Amino acid sequence: MPLPWFRRKQEQAPAPQAAAPTPPTDVTTAPAAAGGESTADPTRPKRRRGTRGGKGRKKSATASAATSATEAAPPKAERKKQPERAEKKEEVRSQRRERRANQPRRRPPQKRPPLPPAKRELLVSTDVSEQRVAILEDDRVAEVYLERPERRSIAGNIYLGTVDNVLPGMEAAFVEIGLEKNGFLYVDEIVVPELEGKGHGRKIQDLIKRGEQVLVQAVKDPMKSKGARLTTEISLPGRFVVYVPFGEGLGVSRRLDDDERARLKEIVKALKVKEGGVIVRTAAEGASAEDVERDLVFLQKLWKSIQDQAKASKPPSLVYQESELPLRVTRDLFTGDFERALIDDDTAYKRVVGYLKKTSPHMVEKVIRYKEKTPLFESFGVDAEIKSTLDRRVNLPSGGYLIFDYAEAFTVIDVNTGRFVGSRSKSSGARLEDTITKNNLEAVKEVVRQLRLRDIGGIIVIDFIDMANPSNRQTVEDALRNELERDRTKTYVVEISPLGLVEMTRQNVTDGPREILTKKCSTCGGDGIVVSEATAAVDLERKLRALAAAKPRTKAFRIEVSARAGSILIGPGASRLDQIEASTKRRFLLELKDGLHSDHFAVLEEGTLEKLAPKGPVEEGAELELKLVEVGLYDPNAAVAKLDGLAVIVASAAKLVGKTVNARVNRVLDGTAYATMLGEPTVDAPITAEREAEKPTRASRAKVASEKHVAEAKPEPAVAAVEGVEAEAEHEPEAAAEPELDQAAEDGAETPAPKKKTRRGTRGGRRRRKSGTAGAA
Repeated sequence: MPLPWFRRKQEQAPAPQAAAPTPPTDVTTAPAAAGGESTADPTRPKRRRGTRGGKGRKKSATASAATSATEAAPPKAERKKQPERAEKKEEVRSQRRERRANQPRRRPPQKRPPLPPAKRELLVSTDVSEQRVAILEDDRVAEVYLERPERRSIAGNIYLGTVDNVLPGMEAAFVEIGLEKNGFLYVDEIVVPELEGKGHGRKIQDLIKRGEQVLVQAVKDPMKSKGARLTTEISLPGRFVVYVPFGEGLGVSRRLDDDERARLKEIVKALKVKEGGVIVRTAAEGASAEDVERDLVFLQKLWKSIQDQAKASKPPSLVYQESELPLRVTRDLFTGDFERALIDDDTAYKRVVGYLKKTSPHMVEKVIRYKEKTPLFESFGVDAEIKSTLDRRVNLPSGGYLIFDYAEAFTVIDVNTGRFVGSRSKSSGARLEDTITKNNLEAVKEVVRQLRLRDIGGIIVIDFIDMANPSNRQTVEDALRNELERDRTKTYVVEISPLGLVEMTRQNVTDGPREILTKKCSTCGGDGIVVSEATAAVDLERKLRALAAAKPRTKAFRIEVSARAGSILIGPGASRLDQIEASTKRRFLLELKDGLHSDHFAVLEEGTLEKLAPKGPVEEGAELELKLVEVGLYDPNAAVAKLDGLAVIVASAAKLVGKTVNARVNRVLDGTAYATMLGEPTVDAPITAEREAEKPTRASRAKVASEKHVAEAKPEPAVAAVEGVEAEAEHEPEAAAEPELDQAAEDGAETPAPKKKTRRGTRGGRRRRKSGTAGAA
């Protein structure tokens, strides 16, 4: 048997000269197969057969013996390599750890250049029923805060509550704090002082029990169907620092530079706070050690008062309430980079000035009492901006626009080019990609501004226009991250996708202006859509049919419906109502009322037509001459005529307003009649597949015979004159029979009908006569 070419080539190849002789090994081979095949050549490489396996596969006793016999013991040098490598790796790691320990902790350098400083102003407007605060940046409204007495924010309030339910499956508990809905307390927000820190990695049933009294702080307002978000890690904000009674350590705002951070750290370390943690705020920039100490001491005294109040209260109760909106915004936002603060109310002005005198005396001169006649927010255009937060569309300067859609899970912002088409010059080398990128970059600034103005939180998806070039996508993403530096609210941005989508989150603490200014629609329930009048008319028709089927003995009904839906139900000239009454064999006397919901349906009276029929100046079927005075209110194709207080609606007469027409009254209802014009030219209906399919494929014999008889009785004169001579020559018997027919007509006898022509041909039915030849066959 010849060997394959690859094996033959391997055998013919000369052996390598430098190959060392292989020591002989005793290999136990398996017996040959029963088919008479010879054992394999020991020099030929064996083919692997059977199940595959890795390093840990089980080997048979024979295979393991063969392996142990063939493999030679590795030299000692190779066995020592692995421990040496491990020692070297451990030495390198230890050196890295030492270098990291010796290096000082530093913040990562800024990847983006800082934003240029903006002109910032604070506006405070106080009314009896509402307090409003606006922040202006470069004379444009950047942020707006609204608060009403009946809807005041609870973020920052401290409550003494009772644990209502503990849910191990959700690792959370619900705490009753005296509000409409219980607050939500997550396991990681539970601080147990004796266990040092938050409850990370511990079971909630081991940290808190049902019925237990807990002191909690609201960190997020109740929103929609969710209750307030709670925490047991209390934090008391001041002007310069935030005191955390159950916390530990020291933190400084990252918005400050390194030198100022180091100075403030030394100031707080010198205070030697024994209990609790301290966080230095951005407003502490430039503050002296006395200012920081005075602020911290005040917060420590406030915490002791809260503890005493909690011991004397019974749950659920409010132990500590946050300051009002003007004072809260002044404390948190009014820093040294503001040029001024304008306040239009005396009480709010005195409170703000009094607070700043104690905390930041150098900021008092920036607070101004506004006394102009024009309202403060109207003078600076804030009122218009607040109303614009309810708009779905926001226009961009170059002609593009943004669309905001609010959903339960997230908010979607769609970017569109609109009227922006880029450069119109023929000489410019602008491309579509450049136009799209420019529009997206313009949209970035307005998107960030609207996020702050509308205070949109949660998950946000921005649908930028698709960009094919990855570098352009990166440019837009960098611009978005750069603009978000102005937003003091915590945000997280995911990189832009090839489809132009940007996913981001923004911390949601309180309701924005949209939630405060609006409520759910009582008709649609917040869905944003209502049933159309045409759909309501279809439902009314079905209700009429169901009413007729439920009461077979009643012949007439008087029903109240909406004017808009009822007009569609009646149809032009009451044509639709006639069809409904013809199919149900009932009379429906509809009363159309304005102001009713489109699906309103009320049966007012039942009985006979004589009893319920309305009385008016005209009767059904009357033909009148009417002067059309106006277009129909609910049917723009109809016109209205007035007749003794009765409104007569004439179908398809809107173009004839001001003229006089003849019309027939088809239906008279209470106060309204429906009519159609007389002598209106009919328009041939268009050809449809259904009508063509209904036509017969072959005319009937009677129709063919009648058409032929009419054609013979009335021949065309021209044809008779031309063919007269030929007809005389060819049909002499018929010509001879004509005098007999004339004579019979003169005697008064009826003219016999022409005989039907017998069909001749080879085809026939069952009763056809057969020829003798065919019958014999």
